[in-house]
Amino acid sequence: MVTANPLPLKERNATYAAKTLTYAAAIWLAVATVGQWLFGIYILFFYGKATITGDFERWNDVLPRGYVEGDWKGNLIIGAHVLLAAILVIGGPLQLIPQIRKRLPHFHRWLGRIYVVSAIVVSTAGLFMLWTRGTVGDATQHITNSIQAIYIVLFALLTIKYARSRQIAKHRVWALRLFMVVNGVWFFRVLLMGWLVINGGPVGFNPKTFTGPFLTVLSIFTYAIPASLIVLELYWYAKRKQNSRLSFVTSALIFLCTIITIIGIFGATMGMWLPRL
Repeated sequence: MVTANPLPLKERNATYAAKTLTYAAAIWLAVATVGQWLFGIYILFFYGKATITGDFERWNDVLPRGYVEGDWKGNLIIGAHVLLAAILVIGGPLQLIPQIRKRLPHFHRWLGRIYVVSAIVVSTAGLFMLWTRGTVGDATQHITNSIQAIYIVLFALLTIKYARSRQIAKHRVWALRLFMVVNGVWFFRVLLMGWLVINGGPVGFNPKTFTGPFLTVLSIFTYAIPASLIVLELYWYAKRKQNSRLSFVTSALIFLCTIITIIGIFGATMGMWLPRL
């Protein structure tokens, strides 16, 4: 009986490496989805309950000067920012699920429209909050946060542009980039809480002033030079090159990011989100 020759070792390794890379990305997305939905539920319950009961002062437990009595315009902007942020963290992962794109194309398109508009509104409202009402942190955190807002608006416009011109491949590339920068605040909180869990408390920063070298580095690589974008671009590069070693290294990096994300989600859930509900 004649059997087909097995694939050469190099080709088998390349195939295995490509599958590992795909699995690594899928696992990270699943973990991130759970974390973002937990964050979204927290936003809806915390701010929703405070708003419905008229206890607007409770906003200030999280957002310094989030509610200012008599400033209805500013308060309205803050409220819109928070509500749309919940839409972003809950709706964003839904846009990345292939089954939804294929089986519910109309839902995907309408949610996409809501998502990009919400991203622009949230980022501009965030700038308003940052530079008119003030927030915790130092100048570096404020500047890097502002840079992130510019990324969000630019990437959102490019996502819309390529969707309207039916350049779907480019549209998906920019939509993924938008997803990464939109979640800068989520990444910042998750990584901060992961750092606290790993170190057993604040290390490298002053929790009272919310300043210090760790927060400076974290804000730079979360907002101004987003590490999430760097990993995404490396993932795409590895997919294109189809080099086994590069794919395995990239997969290992993504798995490491997944572990850190899990620790951070646990820390944020137990340390910030659940206690405030």
